[in-house]
Amino acid sequence: MDPVSLIVPPAPDGLAGAGLLVLRLFTGLVFIRHGWPKLSNLGTWATAMKTPAWLCFLSAFSMWAGGIALITGVLTPLAAAAIAVSMLYAVVLEISNGFPFIAPDPFQIPEGDYAGPMGVGEPPSWEKAAMYVVMCMVLITAGGGPFSLDVLVVAPRLQALLG
Repeated sequence: MDPVSLIVPPAPDGLAGAGLLVLRLFTGLVFIRHGWPKLSNLGTWATAMKTPAWLCFLSAFSMWAGGIALITGVLTPLAAAAIAVSMLYAVVLEISNGFPFIAPDPFQIPEGDYAGPMGVGEPPSWEKAAMYVVMCMVLITAGGGPFSLDVLVVAPRLQALLG
């Protein structure tokens, strides 16, 4: 197996390549938005998570920096893997707290039966964290696609370096 393809998987053409671009941009934006508030309020987040601050920092930084890397399409599989580890940890925490995979629809819950820490909202579940893991797995295995710095810059430089 070509070692470059582990870092920059071959890019698909046509609609599949465009689909990877959309997935990469959307996932990157989501994780910049998830990571930055956690970095900005690290102590509060670590206390709420009952997790050491250094571990919360690594998680939040992987979300924020990984999101930036995904948007640019640089080292896509590595950035997606870092995010996936954080999201797998979230899945484990949510399962250990007894949350269901898919929560009841908020519109089917009787009035007043669920109020979360921020008021009435969607009951907790591990569905969203698991979906993020799946999205990251696609980017880990398929790479950033033809419209990424991985294909335009990283792969050619690695090929030249490895001869």
